[in-house]
Amino acid sequence: MRSSAEPPVPGGAPGTGDWGPLDWCASGVGGTSYQQQEPRPEPGPAAPDGDGGEPPPSAPARRSPAGSGRRTRTGRSGRTAGSSSRAEEEPDTRDPATQARAICLRLLTGSPRTRRQLADALRRRGIPEEAAEEVLSRFEDVGLIDDAAFAGAWVESRHAGRGLARRALARELRSRGVSGDVADEAVARLDPEQEAQTARALVDRKLRSTRGLDRQVRIRRLAGMLARRGYPEGLALRVVREALAEEGESGEALDHWLPDD
Repeated sequence: MRSSAEPPVPGGAPGTGDWGPLDWCASGVGGTSYQQQEPRPEPGPAAPDGDGGEPPPSAPARRSPAGSGRRTRTGRSGRTAGSSSRAEEEPDTRDPATQARAICLRLLTGSPRTRRQLADALRRRGIPEEAAEEVLSRFEDVGLIDDAAFAGAWVESRHAGRGLARRALARELRSRGVSGDVADEAVARLDPEQEAQTARALVDRKLRSTRGLDRQVRIRRLAGMLARRGYPEGLALRVVREALAEEGESGEALDHWLPDD
């Protein structure tokens, strides 16, 4: 047990007399003054790998001055981490009309669009209706939006490329926002004789793949193919009968399906 005259042992184990230089200086024992020296930590058990252990109480870890030796993580592009994500989250500060013009011009650069298609795109982007209507009306005034021209080009392209008839073409135009009157006017320019020639060309291509099948199966497949492309039933059956007759097949099976002239 330590005597009452024995000073406290701040730097060593109690009762061992293992004092550091700072401890002696603080206690004044022996009447000798010591200069303050850097304390030396006592040896102890080795710390496990990957863990330096806690520093001894008499040797607190020193902190580097703020900003010294610190490095900012940067990405491959040289920007600080997180800066790109913050930039992506920043809202578009342009006014709605400017945003609407930019969106419409970008869409029209890819392909012609109807007014309704552009209006739907602006609504999905959150453009106010008033700003959208202003921009769309201006685009119509300068000819950048022209539903009639769109409908005419659509009829010509889809009839030549896919062999679609007037009924199917009108349905497609209406689904893209073209008004009924404009759609009807566009498909009316398709010559009925041209429509019949296109139907016959479609049947001739399909006819080769149906050879060897039962006659009724051939008729259903050929007529169904034309019906899916919008051809009227009467025109489809007439074209199929003509094609089968030229091939040597009897067309009598179709007579009762054909409407009276």
